[in-house]
Amino acid sequence: MLTELAAYAREHGLTSEPGFAPKSVRWAIWLDEDGKLIDVLDLRTEEGDRRFPQCPDLQQGELIAGGETRSHFLVDTLGVVALIGVDDLDEAKRKKAVAKHDYFVKLLEDAGKEYPVLATCARFLQGEANLRAVRMRLSAAKAKPTEKVTFRVGAEFPVSSDEWHAWWREFRGKLKGDGGGKQRGRMRCLQTGELVEPLKTHPKVKGLAAVGGQASGCVLIGFDKDAFTSYGLEQSANAAVSEGAATAYTNALNELVRKADRPIAGTLLIYWYKETVAPEDDPLNWVKGITGDDSKGEELEAIQRAKRLVEGINEGRRPDLARNAFHAAILSAAGGRVMVRDWMEGTFAQIARNALLWFDDLTICTRDGARLAKDPGLAAIMFSLVRKDLTELPPSLVPELWRAAIMGRAIPRFTLTAAVQRIRADMVDPDRAPNHARMGLIKAYHVRRTRLRGGEDPLKPYLNEEHPSAAYQAGRLMAVLARVQQKALGDVGANIVQRYYAAASVTPALVLGRLVTLSKFHLGKLEKGKDKGLAVWFERVISEIMGHLGDGFPVTLDPEGQSLFALGYYQQMAALYAGKREEEVEDEIKEESTNG
Repeated sequence: MLTELAAYAREHGLTSEPGFAPKSVRWAIWLDEDGKLIDVLDLRTEEGDRRFPQCPDLQQGELIAGGETRSHFLVDTLGVVALIGVDDLDEAKRKKAVAKHDYFVKLLEDAGKEYPVLATCARFLQGEANLRAVRMRLSAAKAKPTEKVTFRVGAEFPVSSDEWHAWWREFRGKLKGDGGGKQRGRMRCLQTGELVEPLKTHPKVKGLAAVGGQASGCVLIGFDKDAFTSYGLEQSANAAVSEGAATAYTNALNELVRKADRPIAGTLLIYWYKETVAPEDDPLNWVKGITGDDSKGEELEAIQRAKRLVEGINEGRRPDLARNAFHAAILSAAGGRVMVRDWMEGTFAQIARNALLWFDDLTICTRDGARLAKDPGLAAIMFSLVRKDLTELPPSLVPELWRAAIMGRAIPRFTLTAAVQRIRADMVDPDRAPNHARMGLIKAYHVRRTRLRGGEDPLKPYLNEEHPSAAYQAGRLMAVLARVQQKALGDVGANIVQRYYAAASVTPALVLGRLVTLSKFHLGKLEKGKDKGLAVWFERVISEIMGHLGDGFPVTLDPEGQSLFALGYYQQMAALYAGKREEEVEDEIKEESTNG
């Protein structure tokens, strides 16, 4: 993983030099060449805060080395640079903020001896009237103390210049001598294989607060407990990595985390391709949610485009994509430590084929049987398994579902149990329609399990009247009996689905026999009314299902059987809602009566 991250940093122009890192900056204090305030600029764009690729950067150990209160250089928060919000702090925090501000100014003064533009910025910050003017404009713009700020002088941003680099390297060298981020002794770097002086504490990965990390950042490699160490080695010498290698992988991780989508169930997916892939050609975008739009036309177009792309790869028309390498990691955090929950890699061609196969496995008809349901994104599938929020899911489930979707692996059995439980809850509430994502996931579970064993599952998006599973046929029967009751009695207070589905899906033999007996009353009512032909049709369907059941109803059903029961019920009900079979048989009966 470290090697791939280092390659990503190299290929995307991310600095690997210690003491430098890309940073996102929201604001700029704009001065003219004489150091007079022109304005305060909001640097935000549609993509977010402006990104400067090579900013000066100090790690936490460097900021606190020697017990001196320090700030960053050239880029820091508005609370430090302009003392925004300092009056709202208690005395101790106020003193610390002022000390950081003074240190920021001192750095500008010292660097200004080599790069005079920075001395101009330092003089500006030393004027109380100047700070008041800046704070007034920032307050009007509703700026926050934690947002980052830098300087613009005339038409240039000093942070983008390289004239301060030599001074900065020398300054950091002195910090290292004062307290050290390194430790003595040379070791073999795990990333490069070279003999290096291992970095004692590694740079922090930012942006993982939403998945359990600290706002200040988390380390990927760290040893803060005696139990984590061995052979008398201290801290990160237990996994020796040079400072340059650590800077490279950390900058790559920070960039990937910054570009990642929102977390799902306490985890964050980061991924990349060796060669650039257009967003519309990205298989992971299909899995996350093909268009992000409810438009059926747009979704269909996206699916067709995806299929054409895979066909182009198979036919050799897109060799650029076929050989493109893919890497992905699923991250979460625990306090100050990054947790890598899964690591995946392959080729673009593999990922694209697996993504389309994933959607094919998930495809299911809508509840009314009129069409195929919208392909669900992975988040929609996860939400279909819980009552309220995704914290109900076990942490291991998200990586397993990603692996199933993009690596073609089996769907975890837990999803089946959770789906069955949610379906039983749905059946109690007449206003809650069956969830298409949940039903599609059940179908995908069985189709994929059979395929991975070398077979072909008979489950289809629509009803399969010839399905060999007794559980599936029992579910079909439940749907037909419910429809018979509805046709005979109309809406009743609590129908047989609400009253008996949960028990019937677990112990069909105890329930369905009684419901079949009850249906004779309902069929008799239809025969006495205007729906005699419909009663005959229902009797035929019930007889056909009973023929598939053979020796009788299953005594008990395990989660796999309960899920097939649910699918049989759902797809049979969808076929009945579509109305085609009822209409066709009624026409057939009328024709027989006329000919007779």
